[in-house]
Amino acid sequence: MGVQIDALIEAEIAGFDASSRGGAMTLRDFQARRVRKHRAITVNFSGGITQTCWTVVRSDGCYSVLYVPRAGCFTLCVDSDFGPLDIGVHGPALACFASV
Repeated sequence: MGVQIDALIEAEIAGFDASSRGGAMTLRDFQARRVRKHRAITVNFSGGITQTCWTVVRSDGCYSVLYVPRAGCFTLCVDSDFGPLDIGVHGPALACFASV
């Protein structure tokens, strides 16, 4: 799974516009928080649904970005006492990361 996630992220990075100051800062911060080894983690979705997802960026204490294999996209999760909680922000990893 890690190779597939890395390929998706590398394709995003290759197409990301980092020519502006904001874009360059987003890419730099994303790269600094990106995990080297993806690990499985249970994510809580609305309706009491849980799914196994994969880490993409380390939590900053409030938010983390994870890969959702069933949906084939990334999600922004808020950290909670019960583990990561999906907050409905889905799409490319960099877009999820940049939304906070």
